[in-house]
Amino acid sequence: MTCHVCVVVHTPAHSQVSGPLTYGSAQPLAPGTLVRVPLGKRETLGVVWDSDPHAPPPPATLEVKPVASVLDALAPLPAAWRDLVAFSARYYQRSLGEVALAALPPQLRDLGVEQLARRLKRVKETAPAAPNTTDLIALSAEQQSAIGQFDAENGPFLLFGATGSGKTEVYLRCVQRVLDADPAAQALVMVPEINLTPQLEARFQARFGAERVVSIHSGMTHPQRLRSWLAAHSGAARIVLGTRMAVFASMPGLRLIIVDEEHDPSYKQQEGARYSARDLAVYRGKLEGAKVMLGSATPSLESWHHSRPAAEGGRYLRLSMPSRIGEGSLPLVRRVDMNQQPRRAVFSTPLLAAIRERVARGEQSMVFLNRRGYAPVLGCNDCGWKSECPHCSAFRVFHKIDRSLRCHHCGFAERVPHACPACGNTDISTIGRGTELLEEHLAELLADTRRPDGSAVRIVRIDADSTKLKGALEAQLAQVHAGEVDVLVGTQMIAKGHDFRHITLVAAVQPDGALFSSDFRAPERLFSLLMQAGGRAGRDAAHSARSEMWVQTQHPTHPLFEALKRHDYIAFATQQLEERATAGMPPFAFQALVRADARTQEVAQGFLGAASAAAVAAALDSVAQVTLYPAVPMTIQRVANIERAQMLVESPSRAALQRFLAAWHSTLQQTRQQPEHKGLIRWAVDVDPLVI
Repeated sequence: MTCHVCVVVHTPAHSQVSGPLTYGSAQPLAPGTLVRVPLGKRETLGVVWDSDPHAPPPPATLEVKPVASVLDALAPLPAAWRDLVAFSARYYQRSLGEVALAALPPQLRDLGVEQLARRLKRVKETAPAAPNTTDLIALSAEQQSAIGQFDAENGPFLLFGATGSGKTEVYLRCVQRVLDADPAAQALVMVPEINLTPQLEARFQARFGAERVVSIHSGMTHPQRLRSWLAAHSGAARIVLGTRMAVFASMPGLRLIIVDEEHDPSYKQQEGARYSARDLAVYRGKLEGAKVMLGSATPSLESWHHSRPAAEGGRYLRLSMPSRIGEGSLPLVRRVDMNQQPRRAVFSTPLLAAIRERVARGEQSMVFLNRRGYAPVLGCNDCGWKSECPHCSAFRVFHKIDRSLRCHHCGFAERVPHACPACGNTDISTIGRGTELLEEHLAELLADTRRPDGSAVRIVRIDADSTKLKGALEAQLAQVHAGEVDVLVGTQMIAKGHDFRHITLVAAVQPDGALFSSDFRAPERLFSLLMQAGGRAGRDAAHSARSEMWVQTQHPTHPLFEALKRHDYIAFATQQLEERATAGMPPFAFQALVRADARTQEVAQGFLGAASAAAVAAALDSVAQVTLYPAVPMTIQRVANIERAQMLVESPSRAALQRFLAAWHSTLQQTRQQPEHKGLIRWAVDVDPLVI
C-alpha cells in the first residue's frame, strides 16, 4: 500500500505550489525526514512535514508522484525545528518551503543517499572532554552576580555590560555550566558579523576543545557548512558559533542561546525571508526550553524597553555590568568643534597632536569613518557633473587604489575619466571623504612622526576593500594585536567586538550625517556605533587611565554627544523612547513594509496603491486597526535599472498587523495579475523593518 506524505519544497510564497505537496511513499515517513522528490522536470530536496489532520485526502483521480529517495541515514529534523520554521514563515510572510530549505546547507540539496552516507562517516562522535579551566581568570563581583542570576532564573536575559566589562567570559562560564549539567546539551552562540567569528571561535576552542566547537556562517565553503551542520544535527558538536543563519541550525540538545551584540542590525536578514535572528533566538528558546541571553553595551531600544531588573519584572531579566574589568576605566570623550577649525580640515590640530603623542609612546590609535573608498563622489567644478551611476539613483564611489568609479549598489565600475565626460574639463576633483583618503592623508601628516625605535609610523586600513582576499582580515588583525600597527583606519568592521589591547585613542572623523537623518533609527545606530568604537580604547587596564575618544563634529552640543561624553546609554535610551512613545513609533507600534520592484516607478507605486485600495474595499481582517500609508519611492529608488517603491503598514497591535498581512496576501497576488501591473517584477513584505 502506498502512503501519502506531505513534503515541503523550496517554492516562493506567491506561487501556486507554496504549501506542502502530496507524494507517495512505499512506507510511512516520520515528519522531519529529508527526501528527494520530483518537481516539474527536476528532482529536488524536500522535508516531510506534519500532515494536517483536517485536510481532505487527495482526489482519487489525482496522480500522486512517488518519493524518489529517502535520506534515512540522517535523523529526522526535530519537531521544535519544524515549529520554528513554521512560525518564521507565518510571521515574516514567506512560504514554508522557502524558509525550511533555505535553513539547510546548500550542499545538502544536491546529495544522494550514498553521498550523504559518506559525509556522515566523517562526522565522528567526540568523547566528553572536560573544559580547560586551568587558567580561568578571577571573576569580578559584577560577573559573579550576573552568572548567579543566570543560574537562579529562567530568563530570557539581557546582559547590559559596558565595553570591556567581561561579557565574553560570562558567556563562556554560562556555556560551561549548561554543558556540565547535561552530557547531551548543546549551546548556540551568535555574533552579528563574520569577521567577529574567528576570535570568538579561538576563545571557545581554547576553553572547550576544537572538536566540540563548530562555526556556521556564509563565509564558509559549502562542504565546510555541511560538515558543521551535520555535527550540530548529530549532537557531535556541543557548541555552534555563527551569524544570523545559525539560528536555524538543527540542534537536538539545545539548552542555551547567546546573542552577542544583540543590537546589531546585521541580525536582520535583508533578502528572501527577512527575519530577525535575534527575535527568532528568543522564540526558539521558548519553544525548546533553552535559556536565552542577549548581550550588548548598547542594547536595541526594543530590548531595553522590554527589560527590567529582577525585582521589577519584565519580558527580559536585565543583568547589569557597568564597570570594566580590573582597574580599567572607560575612555575620556573629547569633542572637537570643527566650526573652529580650518574650513576643509580633515583632522583637527589637537587630534593630530594626540595621535603623534600616542605614536611616540608606542601606543596605537584608531580612526573610524563608516565610508569606504577614497571619496563618495567625483565632480566637475565647471559644469556640475558628478559621478552618478547610470543604472542607479546613486553616485559611484571613487577608489583611488585602482583608479575606478564603483557603484556600491549594483557593482558597475569603470576607469576614472581623464576629463569631465560632460564638458571636457580636466580639473575634476573629489567631493567628501572615504577611508582610502584618510589613510593617504594621515600618511602625509604623520610623515615626520617617529616610533620609539626611530622607525616611520605604520598605518593600516581595514575595510571591505582591503580584506577581499581570503585570510587578509585575519592577517591585518594579527598585525594590530602584535603591535606592528600605529594607526588603524577603518569602517565599522573595526568598531565593534574586537579586543585591541594597545589602542588608547579612538577618533570618529565625520559622524554628523546621522544626526538629522529621515530614518528615526539613525540616532540609535550612531550612538551605538560611537559607544562601541570608543570601547576599543583602553581595554588594557594599564593604559585605560589615559585612553580617549575624540569626536570631530560641527554640532558639539547635540544631546547625543552629551550622553556619549558621559557614557550614559540609559539617559540616551530614555530620551529616545520618550520621543518614540510620543510619535507612536516602535517599540510602541508595529510596522511592515511592502516593497515593489518594477520597470517604472509608476507601475511600482500603482501596484502598491491598488493593493491598498483593494484591502480597504474588501474590508479585510483587522484593516480598521492598521494604517496604510501612501506608496513612495525608496530612498535609493533605482538600482540596476529597477525602480523601487514601498508602502508602510503600521498598527498599535502586533496581532492585528499579523492578521491583516495574512489576509492581504491573496489580495496582493490577485492585484499583481491585473493587466495594468504587467511591468511589476516582484513584491515582498518586510515585517519589523529596520530601514524605512
